Amino acid sequence: QVQLAESGGGLVQDGGSLRLSCAASESISGFNAMGWFRQVPGNQREVVAYIRSSGNTYYADSVKGRFTISRDNAKNLVDLQMNSLGPGDTGVYYCAATYSVWNSGYWGQGTQVTVSS
Repeated sequence: QVQLAESGGGLVQDGGSLRLSCAASESISGFNAMGWFRQVPGNQREVVAYIRSSGNTYYADSVKGRFTISRDNAKNLVDLQMNSLGPGDTGVYYCAATYSVWNSGYWGQGTQVTVSS
């Protein structure tokens, strides 16, 4: 099965930017959707953004206009460009891939993003 590896997390100041990258161990072209999720302690994992094989994208209201998801099927990469970061963006970010629904999809180990105020 596909392995997903996230990178690019870290500590950034309020208003800063980070770019997360998700590298897949095999072709992602067959997945219906690739996405990024965020989880903070005590809360459920929530969707941040996803991109379908058609190229259509979805963004959570809280990140619209600040985050951009992109997908490179040739390189098996999914990136998340995050701008104008705020403390509310802090959490562990997970990359995911699915053929149908997220619950039956594949998940990376996560990368920590911390935004300091």
